[in-house]
Amino acid sequence: MQVTPTDIADVLLFEPKVFGDERGFFMETFRQSEFELLFEQLGTPCPQFVQENISRSAKHVLRGLHYQQTQPQAKLIRVISGSIFDVAVDLRQDSKTYGHWVSQVLSAQNKLQMYIPAGFAHGFYTLSDFADVLYKCTDYYAPHDQKIISWNDPHLKVDWPIEAGISPILSEQDSLALNGEF
Repeated sequence: MQVTPTDIADVLLFEPKVFGDERGFFMETFRQSEFELLFEQLGTPCPQFVQENISRSAKHVLRGLHYQQTQPQAKLIRVISGSIFDVAVDLRQDSKTYGHWVSQVLSAQNKLQMYIPAGFAHGFYTLSDFADVLYKCTDYYAPHDQKIISWNDPHLKVDWPIEAGISPILSEQDSLALNGEF
């Protein structure tokens, strides 16, 4: 597996080795021992994942920007069908990149995975007719601890790839999120 840092060094892209032929392909998406080695080489403790989730979203659905305040979760995000514009926002107050965000198109086709450390908000916008997103988490989902930053927060200025004239489809919870709540 190849690892590439993003513009926020702790947010990483993982590219698995894909073995394909006329029958299709095979790829290993996660191996704890390989992750331990990669994180050791980066000088960072390896995350221990405890929960895996899947979501399906229709085109133009925007989920986020979500985080857990007292039980922060690191996440490993990948798409198994369709494509998304994935966003991570640094909420670590002692970080040089506090309040900055990075993005990556993740798709079933490019097979990239994005690792988002604890202390980040996460969200995505569905680019394809639908997208199935898998994500591993290092802590359990705690609904009472979830916080949401408005997807269009004027301080963050996330450059979502939303076409002119299209309004993103939001959950009620996401539509009620406030600006500057981080």
